[in-house]
Amino acid sequence: MHEQSLIRNLVDKIYSLAGAERGRLIAARLRLGALAHISAEHLREHFEQETSGTPLEGLRLLIEEHTDIHHAEAQEIILDSLEFEERDEH
Repeated sequence: MHEQSLIRNLVDKIYSLAGAERGRLIAARLRLGALAHISAEHLREHFEQETSGTPLEGLRLLIEEHTDIHHAEAQEIILDSLEFEERDEH
């Protein structure tokens, strides 16, 4: 399924970027293009299914939906940033 491969790629990208950080990952900020063929709600559902039982389970997704079908990234799901909570190092 197309959505599954999109979500799997997103999860892989988050794992890759988060691995180099020292804090606990708490949120991912995404931009969803108008022609990405998936709604924010559907993206959340697929993400929850893909990350169930993994360290990313429960990750908060902050999704900004764009409506401009002529924008250069209208077909994209863009990972803008990751938010971390600093770990206490005692």
